[in-house]
Amino acid sequence: MIRYSLKCEHDHSFDSWFQSAEAFEKLLDAGMVSCSVCGALGVEKALQAPQVRIARQNNDKAGVLSAPASPAEQALAEMRKKIEDNSENVGKNFAAEARAIHDGDAPERSIYGEAKIEDAKSLIEDGVSVTPLPWRDKGKVN
Repeated sequence: MIRYSLKCEHDHSFDSWFQSAEAFEKLLDAGMVSCSVCGALGVEKALQAPQVRIARQNNDKAGVLSAPASPAEQALAEMRKKIEDNSENVGKNFAAEARAIHDGDAPERSIYGEAKIEDAKSLIEDGVSVTPLPWRDKGKVN
């Protein structure tokens, strides 16, 4: 398989995969390659940079999934650790517990957990300060 960057007569750019270079030429000559944006048949190959893969050494840390991929990901991991270390996870009872703390029916403390969007909106409307966290519980996959 080969991927080409293509460009139509109306200057739309798009990519497409072909069985081979010969298959591309055959389909192009038969008028079977059209622009994915406007449908024009005047299509030609666009200039594209080659993909070069470099062999990695066994001790190369790049690509390790457990390591942060960027400074932003590292900051998010640090924020998560700080919240988890300094707050109580109340799980699915978050909305009820946050409301109880706000109303003075439960001891004031930092908590985190899960809430349905309707419950979170209701808390905010009632003046309860909540913030969505940009992650899910560890071990959950959705």
